[in-house]
Amino acid sequence: MIYLPGLILALAAFWFALSGETAPLFLMLGALSVLLTLWLVARLKIVDRDASPYHRAPQMVIYGVWLIGEIVKANVAVVRRILGPTHAIDPVMVNVTSSARTSLGRAIFANSITLTPGTVTVDVDGDKLKVHALVRETSSAASFAPMDRKVAATADGGKS
Repeated sequence: MIYLPGLILALAAFWFALSGETAPLFLMLGALSVLLTLWLVARLKIVDRDASPYHRAPQMVIYGVWLIGEIVKANVAVVRRILGPTHAIDPVMVNVTSSARTSLGRAIFANSITLTPGTVTVDVDGDKLKVHALVRETSSAASFAPMDRKVAATADGGKS
């Protein structure tokens, strides 16, 4: 039940962002819909740390900014490889182990890899990820370690 306040705020903000209504009737209906949703998720017992990660919003924003920087760097590297004189693309499949303890952390890690140009997460089995990368010499399991550490710190809590 500790995660309900964050969920209340997130649902209310989401409702208001979509509706933009300030009339008392609409505000009452919005509050009623948020309360009904909270009652349903509490009754189904699905409100937990992964379902309500709003307490980690500041860390998620910091990670998002870092990830955007990595995406830009990877874009530049892929464009150089493709437009360069030798077209130095040598695809490889890499097995990577995630240190994230939660499914949320593993999902963020897999999606972050896929968002980064030149890499795609092909399969996830527990904490093992199979990644397709365009460049063999820069794609090893160790090359994904900084992202893995940041995701684990963001999603699971801890130091990056």
